[in-house]
Amino acid sequence: MAKAYVKLPDDFLEKISRLGSKTDVICEKMLKAGGEVVLSRVKSNLSSVIGSGTKYKSRSTGELERALGLSKVRIDKNGNYNIKIGFAESRKDGSSNAKLANIIEYGKSGQVAKPFMKPAKASSKSKCIEVMKSTFDKEVNNT
Repeated sequence: MAKAYVKLPDDFLEKISRLGSKTDVICEKMLKAGGEVVLSRVKSNLSSVIGSGTKYKSRSTGELERALGLSKVRIDKNGNYNIKIGFAESRKDGSSNAKLANIIEYGKSGQVAKPFMKPAKASSKSKCIEVMKSTFDKEVNNT
């Protein structure tokens, strides 16, 4: 799964500290808004690589695409807020969606890699930051 770390500017941290008890709610809204931007790009990329460039007709059932989603916002042991994009487990046949996604992303012997997560991360970064900033400003102005 792709990871991204964002260092927050000091003025942003000051605004957050002034919000008091609403900080948690606003941080969750920001992460969800940014996560939705990246999720839509990942879904788009996944749809475009499944079944493309294969010798044989695709046997895709759409199960992998339906399993893609956002986690709940969680706070880790260091107090950092996290949201993840990933795949719900398991498939109807008992295999792992994460394993199948990994094979598509990185390839395997006899199967060329078709990255969809890493390009989504790179191409949606600036839009994600924009959406998170606008969500933050909207929430601060409503407070």
